[in-house]
Amino acid sequence: MSEAGKVVCVTGASGFIASWLVKLLLQRGYTVKATVRDPKDPKKVSHLLALEGTEERLHLFKANLVEEGCFDSVVEGCECVFHTASPVNFNATDPQAEVIDPALKGTLNVLRSCAKVPYIKRVIITSSMATIYFKGVPLLPDVTVDETWFSDPTFVDKSKPWYSYVVAKILAEEAAWKFAKENGFDMVTINPGLVMGPLLQSTLNLSVLPILNLINGSETFQNASQPWVDVRNVANAHILALENPSASGRYCLVEKVIHMSEVVKILRELYPALKLPDKRWRSIIVYISNDIHIHSIKGRCEDDKPFEPICHVSKKRVESLGLKFTPLEVSLRDTVISLTERTEFETHGADW
Repeated sequence: MSEAGKVVCVTGASGFIASWLVKLLLQRGYTVKATVRDPKDPKKVSHLLALEGTEERLHLFKANLVEEGCFDSVVEGCECVFHTASPVNFNATDPQAEVIDPALKGTLNVLRSCAKVPYIKRVIITSSMATIYFKGVPLLPDVTVDETWFSDPTFVDKSKPWYSYVVAKILAEEAAWKFAKENGFDMVTINPGLVMGPLLQSTLNLSVLPILNLINGSETFQNASQPWVDVRNVANAHILALENPSASGRYCLVEKVIHMSEVVKILRELYPALKLPDKRWRSIIVYISNDIHIHSIKGRCEDDKPFEPICHVSKKRVESLGLKFTPLEVSLRDTVISLTERTEFETHGADW
């Protein structure tokens, strides 16, 4: 299918999900106006400039989430805006100023710019399962989570390093829906779990870090269950949400909720030569978002038994758009291939 002549905007285009979104949009014939913090930084944009169709149909723009009005000229001429940009910083000295405010104000800045362009047909926001899981309901194996769930920030543990990120995502989505209602916006949110798959960008995103640590010889893995989804599915879901006129509301995006011990088992079957851990460490069970990972607590589990799967996540709504999920085994295989082909990822660190 070709969408030649149609112009869309992608904010935060250098990120893991956004890079794949740009790639797939270009493949489908769209012209993409992409925002990044520094269009002259090769570390952030070289992979975008290498994509097929870039010379004719990719235009890079500098934009700052907290600078009001900076998206005005970018969204001009677009029929859809994909807002993927959101700050991630677990080591912020001022979480409110460095994480929460930019996420909230950035989302509203983008929406205000879109409101000035009456022919924008739809705004699609990359949200997170963070905005769904935290409602005070035990996430037990007999529970099925769906799009009717809304997180409450009061149920997020303030002592945890991911607190500000979770709250930022919750508040940003809440504000977006309020703005959309007040301004008659056609808006959709895509809410992925832990995103894996091949990397296009030259920096390491945190959702892939646990896999890198495993293949790099980590002696342990987290004793936790996590909801996984392939990055290509996430990018494709955004496009389906644009091209399907009936798309509306929120879409959970989780292929499978699985314990890390099962991930290790799959990797061992795929790559018998890899030295993989067989010890679990106590971890905090939390939702997994598109760019954060479980926060582990040092200390061997007392009974060394894995936790139960935290819940099931409904696929009904997103599959109604025509999305077909990539099996977890394929996603893991492709993630490992991508990581082993990239020499810059031969460390346990991540680009925060």
